[in-house]
Amino acid sequence: MISSSGIPAVVPTGQMANMEQPVFGLPSGLELRPWHLSDADVLVAASQDPGIRQWNRLLVETPEEGRRRIERMHERWRAEMSAIWAIGRPSGETVGLIGWGDIDLSGGSAEIFYWLLPSARGCGVAVEATKRVSDWALNDLGLHRLRLCHSVANPASCRVADKAGYSREGTMRSALLHADGWHDEHLHALVQGDI
Repeated sequence: MISSSGIPAVVPTGQMANMEQPVFGLPSGLELRPWHLSDADVLVAASQDPGIRQWNRLLVETPEEGRRRIERMHERWRAEMSAIWAIGRPSGETVGLIGWGDIDLSGGSAEIFYWLLPSARGCGVAVEATKRVSDWALNDLGLHRLRLCHSVANPASCRVADKAGYSREGTMRSALLHADGWHDEHLHALVQGDI
């Protein structure tokens, strides 16, 4: 497809929507899989976790809200707007979320977001998951540029970005409103050819 500027789309419309959302194994023994309606309680629990609430805009107060959010995740995949995986144990216990938002197939870019429940923090799961979905976004989907943005007050996400191979490109001043006010954010990126 050619845009109005005459530049061909990096990824053709329909390419993602026509794919089944894949399931990926991680070196830790965890897996990335599509969210199930039965995971709704995990979204409620995550919404109550102070660490997740501090850095993410997640507010899910009831299992019904969680189920609606999960249904929207699947709708947004089909609309080629986002790609969101549950991070979990093969036995079914979900411990986190990772995915791509702000997907721009024509321009070839997306922004990653993630969170982990306390039981999965500190053992490299976020790095493993970030590497795996980045490989999928660049090599399977065909995007060109991936962004990872985080508050400068969140050094854990800075370490994830560094360990996953994302280069820091700068600081965006007063870029995101959190519960405690406006935060500057680091901008990291990974582009085709970096890995």
